[in-house]
Amino acid sequence: MDWEAFWLTIRLGGLTVLLLIPAAILTGRWLAATRMRGRAIVEAGLALPLVLPPTVVGFYLMTAFGSGAWFGQMFERLFGQTLVFTFEGLLLASLIVNIPFAVQPIQRAFEAVGPELREAAASCGLSRWRTLWRIELPLAWPGILTGTVLTFAHTLGEFGVVLMVGGSIPGETRTIAIAIYDRVQAFDEAAAGQMAAVLLLVSLATIAASYLLTQRIGRRYG
Repeated sequence: MDWEAFWLTIRLGGLTVLLLIPAAILTGRWLAATRMRGRAIVEAGLALPLVLPPTVVGFYLMTAFGSGAWFGQMFERLFGQTLVFTFEGLLLASLIVNIPFAVQPIQRAFEAVGPELREAAASCGLSRWRTLWRIELPLAWPGILTGTVLTFAHTLGEFGVVLMVGGSIPGETRTIAIAIYDRVQAFDEAAAGQMAAVLLLVSLATIAASYLLTQRIGRRYG
């Protein structure tokens, strides 16, 4: 069992959730309420990682993060290191590829909040931020929880983007999915099976916990 790869994966998933979910809440709330003409284009752009093969997404990110692209050059000038084949680059790639898994459930949850509730809150003198905090977030919480779980679970199993952007550097970019692949390539099926079983159990426990929390929240606000 490659515990180093396992804990690196957990760290990557935790940081992805911590950084992405707050932004997904704001984005999902805005998409649910806006009537902007280009909304469909924005939604299509955010959903691209769902339909593109992970290797294609990984290729474009690897190119953008490289020293030959303006973004990679700017990051290197600011922080003195490259993004490709580093944990920082892996984290940024994880944030990008998980956008639809975080935003879409949250957006649907905010869309289910009736506009009459926002209008009633405004008539009572509540600001937009207080309405969001005191009324909309509690009602949208099941969707936020779903987005959190999907983001974390998808990060645990992501392979193509991780391989393209991070490679397989022990302690730096080798996640549990990459470690399983390496063991299969080395014909070590016992180690690969053990790591796959641990990943399966963690994913199952995460999803089961989300269902239990969602049921409790439903009974509380039902």
